[in-house]
Amino acid sequence: MTPLKKLASQTAIYGLPTIVGRLLNYFLTPLYTYLFSPAEFGEVTSAYAYVSFLMVFLTYGMETSLFRFSQTEIAKEKVYSTALSSLLVTSSAFILLTVFYSGSIAETLDFSGHPEYIVWFAFILGCDAFSAIPFAKLREQNKARRFALIKSLNIAINIGLNLFFLWFCKSVYDSQESIFKPFVEIVYNPAIGIGYIFISNLFASVITLLLLSPEIISVKWKIDTALWKRMMRYGLPLLVAGLAGMTNETLDRVLIPLLLPEEIAKSQNGIYGACYKIAILMTIFIQAFRFAAEPFFFSHSKEKDAKKKYADIMKYFVIICSGIFLGTMMNMQWIQYFVGERFREGLDVVPILLIANLFLGIFINQSIWYKLTGQTGYGAMITILGALITISLNIYWIPRIGYMGSAWATLICYASMMICSYFLGNKHYPVNYDLKRILGYMGLSVTLYFISTFIVTESSVIKLFLNNLMLLAFFAVAWKMEKNNLIKLT
Repeated sequence: MTPLKKLASQTAIYGLPTIVGRLLNYFLTPLYTYLFSPAEFGEVTSAYAYVSFLMVFLTYGMETSLFRFSQTEIAKEKVYSTALSSLLVTSSAFILLTVFYSGSIAETLDFSGHPEYIVWFAFILGCDAFSAIPFAKLREQNKARRFALIKSLNIAINIGLNLFFLWFCKSVYDSQESIFKPFVEIVYNPAIGIGYIFISNLFASVITLLLLSPEIISVKWKIDTALWKRMMRYGLPLLVAGLAGMTNETLDRVLIPLLLPEEIAKSQNGIYGACYKIAILMTIFIQAFRFAAEPFFFSHSKEKDAKKKYADIMKYFVIICSGIFLGTMMNMQWIQYFVGERFREGLDVVPILLIANLFLGIFINQSIWYKLTGQTGYGAMITILGALITISLNIYWIPRIGYMGSAWATLICYASMMICSYFLGNKHYPVNYDLKRILGYMGLSVTLYFISTFIVTESSVIKLFLNNLMLLAFFAVAWKMEKNNLIKLT
């Protein structure tokens, strides 16, 4: 199998559970947005924004350190046992401290009256952080199918329990007569409400950890202190970069409830969070690509034509992401119904967030230069720059233009990071990217989208047909331009 085919295959395998899971979660969005108010959904949005930050903190760069040191160390099992033991200690300490101070934390985060949320999330985060290393080991060993299987089961359990509690149990509980009502009255309490979203996540995380037990129990539980120090020196800049990156990705959903008037804060956050989910296909592809690309880039770094491969991968990545942007916007007529009517006022953020995530994907592609050269401090500095832009623009714009300010801040942040990384990468690890075609494909997709906004017709069917005709035209142009090169590579 050629390297490009292998990367595509691995992306597909890693991406399958991510794509299916995210799509199924996408289909849960109507359930949430039709069942809960914008204010209630705003609480869910805020909770998972905090979780995103803590997850980066609790893994502190150990996943990438595992990839790096598995390539340089002879005793790979020592690398794995050191990373896993370290995460066991820190995850356990986090759970104990969070449970002990759950009441105070709930009050601080405006979840007063629900300290159980904090306890549930402590175990979710502890389990997920610890599981990150066995999952990374599966990726490092190219065991994509087992990785995909366990991820798929995690998603199935989470979604299944959401449907069980929020759809089945609620329907039975609200019905006048049902043979299942005695059972449902035992397991379901309507007062828990959005808490069932968190309970479903908790069960999925615990069962996932149990499924990874073969990768865990076979380890010799020992931390090589010297190796651990080297892994921490490599990983801590990635932790800083990760926290800064999460600032760029989720801080807006933390700041919106804090910077808007109390009477609209939670509902506006819920609207923004729901519309953010419409950009899901771009996020799914980038995440699936990242799972496959990181070990791929490391394993091919010593080959003579490595930089040529990286340049080709970037170009095809941009083509796919540009197509996702165009496909989403050209079909917004029906996609909008995946959120409740009360949430659709925020749809204007979708094209901005799609382009912002495209820029993020390009930055992730570029980031290989500082990871391969061991200059992870540069990655941290670039992402910190992005975080400063995110913080300042959100603080300035949210009180003035609400969540639209958050969307524009995200776009400007990722564009700045992408540009900085490109110029620094050219200095330290130059890759000859085909900028003419990359910019051309991005420009073509945006141009076609703007053309579609000027098409006025009373028939929604004709509008949809013309929009998707332009989408097909985009891929036809890309195929004509890249066909010969793709044939050579495959």
